[in-house]
Amino acid sequence: MTIADLNPKRVWKHFYALTQIPRPSGHEEKVVTFIKKFGEDLGLETIVDHAGNVIIRKPATSGMEGRCGIILQAHLDMVPQKNSDKVHDFEKDPIEPRIVGEWVYATGTTLGADNGLGMAAAMAVLEAKDLVHGPIEALFTAEEETGMTGARELKGGVVKGDILINLDSEDEGELYVGCAGGLDGTFTFGYKEEPVPANMAPYSLNVTGLKGGHSGMDIVLYRGNANKLITRLLLPLLTKFGVRLSSIEGGSLRNAIPREAFAKVVVPKDKITDVEAHIKTITAAAKAELSIADPDVQVALVAESTPPAFVMDAATAITAVRSVIAAFNGVFRMSDSMPGLVETSNNLAIVKSEDGKIWIKCLMRSSVDSAKEKLAQTLGATFALAGANTEFSGGYSGWRPNMDSPILKKMKEIYQKMFGVEPQVKAIHAGLECGILGGNYPHWDMISCGPTLRSPHSPDERALIPTVEKWWDFLVEVLKNAPTR
Repeated sequence: MTIADLNPKRVWKHFYALTQIPRPSGHEEKVVTFIKKFGEDLGLETIVDHAGNVIIRKPATSGMEGRCGIILQAHLDMVPQKNSDKVHDFEKDPIEPRIVGEWVYATGTTLGADNGLGMAAAMAVLEAKDLVHGPIEALFTAEEETGMTGARELKGGVVKGDILINLDSEDEGELYVGCAGGLDGTFTFGYKEEPVPANMAPYSLNVTGLKGGHSGMDIVLYRGNANKLITRLLLPLLTKFGVRLSSIEGGSLRNAIPREAFAKVVVPKDKITDVEAHIKTITAAAKAELSIADPDVQVALVAESTPPAFVMDAATAITAVRSVIAAFNGVFRMSDSMPGLVETSNNLAIVKSEDGKIWIKCLMRSSVDSAKEKLAQTLGATFALAGANTEFSGGYSGWRPNMDSPILKKMKEIYQKMFGVEPQVKAIHAGLECGILGGNYPHWDMISCGPTLRSPHSPDERALIPTVEKWWDFLVEVLKNAPTR
């Protein structure tokens, strides 16, 4: 059996098709062409705007013309994350989905169920001839994962509907009515390249095996951060044992908890035994600390045959490493108004040396704008005291919950009637596009729902098969019972 044979087939067949189309953030040309052709082949009005958003309109079925127009919204791109031993080019290669029990995974990469299943459900609605619904618009947005560019660039008045159903949340049976805003922080140190000292042996220091995950939804799980761990290992090496740092690279995406980090170093030949003992001690401590949250963490000090071309000047290397250790990472504050919800957090996402600079990139999230600014001030002060250049960009506000939402009331009633239980109403500590889209369309009534996904933004991403059918059946019933204008 392939995933195209799973139920509901009308959704899974489209998701399988999407897995075969490379669509990492910033490289969505192929999927835009695919979705545009899909809409045009159905004879539906299809628009591609200047930002690469695709809008497809489907008229109401007979007798439903007076219902509110519903916008089914999903994003085109996926997070390109893979295991270090997986050979995969996200701009060229298809995803390899596999079924494991009740779950669908990819093979060594992210699956793209975030947000491919949302896209697939919208496509199934557009294609279906047996559903009852009012006017439908499918809005497929560009570059959600790297800054919500499509949502930011969507012009007011282009979309005609009244109710937005975002298909990008990740727990079936939950209706989301709010989300966090975000802000990017970039901090840079300049270093000098120096000759490799004599009597030094080249090594790689590798941190692997961490789970990673979504930097918003999974931040509360207190998983290991590869950047924090590798700098914890490096600092005593640089300050006590005379080790010199040549390069460092950890994490690759601002919205993914870093799973791996790598450093190239040279070790004084008379200190190799001491360095190995230090690595062993810190590794044992880290394994004990992460034995529940991240039990598979691995640290390796590997001898290299060729020395690096240079080392960084010692002062800058030590200062940068100390600043990463000092910088806040993780849950900054829990919500007072919604128990169990993270209010404010930081993901220390990327550390990378290149062309004479060490780059440190963070993604801050908060459902309270002032708290987000407080966290930015905290991080900015930390790095400024260390002498780094600090820059903040890409800020956006969250989506404020409206507990009096008419579509929320209607969807709660439908879910209760269908399944005998009331859905949970929540806000999410992630950057759904609703907050941005609502800025240009303040009259929209908005809600978010989806099937159950786990570990998005990591190679452990997976979709729970039975929840896709349940979510689809619920969505069909919601469309059938759309409010009248």
